[in-house]
Amino acid sequence: MILLLRTLRLDASDTVVFARAAEPGEWAVPGTFLYAGREPDGLPRKERIAFRSGFLGLGSWGHSTLAVVSETDAPGRASAVEALATGLVEHLGAPDAATAMPAAEEEIAYAEGLCAGHPPGTVIALHREAEPGGGIRERFRTLRPRGETSLGAPHLRGHDRAFMVVETDEPEAAEERVDLVELLKGRR
Repeated sequence: MILLLRTLRLDASDTVVFARAAEPGEWAVPGTFLYAGREPDGLPRKERIAFRSGFLGLGSWGHSTLAVVSETDAPGRASAVEALATGLVEHLGAPDAATAMPAAEEEIAYAEGLCAGHPPGTVIALHREAEPGGGIRERFRTLRPRGETSLGAPHLRGHDRAFMVVETDEPEAAEERVDLVELLKGRR
C-alpha cells in the first residue's frame, strides 16, 4: 500500500487566505521548494500565509492548509509524480518534464515519508518558518479526533453538538415543523 497526501478543505477559509486555493482531493506535497532563496518577509501577504502553512496542490498549483494521508497504488503515485513534474515545467520554468522528473520523484518520496506510520485518514498540518542564514524549517502536526474531552465525554451521550440529526420511523415525528415567526410573535 502506498500512502500519499491529498489536499483537504474543511471550510472555505483556504479560498480567502491563499492567492490560489488548492482544490479538495488533489495530490499534495509540502512544496517548500517554492520558497528557496526567497525572503518570506518580502512576500505579499497571501504568499506569506502560504509560506507559513500551505501544502501545494499538484493539480491547481494552489495551497491547502491541511492534507490527509490517502491510499493509492503505483499508477496513482506515478500520476502524482507526473503532475508535479508538469507543474515544475509550467510554473517554475524547468526545461521539460524529463528534466523535472527526478526533482518531482524526490518531492513525492518526501511526502510519502511524511505519511509513513500514519493510518489513512490522518490529517496533517504544516508550519514553516525562516531560519537565520536563509534556511527554512518545517514542522508537521498530525490532527486526530479527541476521544474524551469535556465536550465529548461519555456522560453527554452524543449531546455535545449544537444540532443533532435523529432518524425516526414514526411518521408524525418526521412531519414535525417549527414556525419561528409564530414563536417570535408569541414572545412579544
